[in-house]
Amino acid sequence: MRITIHLSTFDEINPCAYAIVWIDRDARKWSRESHYGLDLPTWGIVEVQPGLTRLCDPHDGTAICDLDGFDLQRKDGPFEGETGSAQWCGNRSRGHWHVQCIDDETTLAEHGVFADDDSL
Repeated sequence: MRITIHLSTFDEINPCAYAIVWIDRDARKWSRESHYGLDLPTWGIVEVQPGLTRLCDPHDGTAICDLDGFDLQRKDGPFEGETGSAQWCGNRSRGHWHVQCIDDETTLAEHGVFADDDSL
């Protein structure tokens, strides 16, 4: 399952800051699809806790952004249209997340996105 998340309203960083990220629920990884004003690597690791999903740096595991209320452990969620608050960990700036799309299809990618992916 891949989930498309829109991160926005990090006004303390940049009033136009946003990012579109795909979260791969099974691989516990995320990839940056589009962004402006937010310093994000191209991909990273997902840490899951009850009621929280954390986007982390792929190399040292440093927390980048916390998605409060975005719970990948729930059987009934997340769902399209769901929203919640996000916290940028570098400067504690607050913003929002919004689930834009959920892809339940299991599809093999033509090209791997993650640097540590064995299929590259």
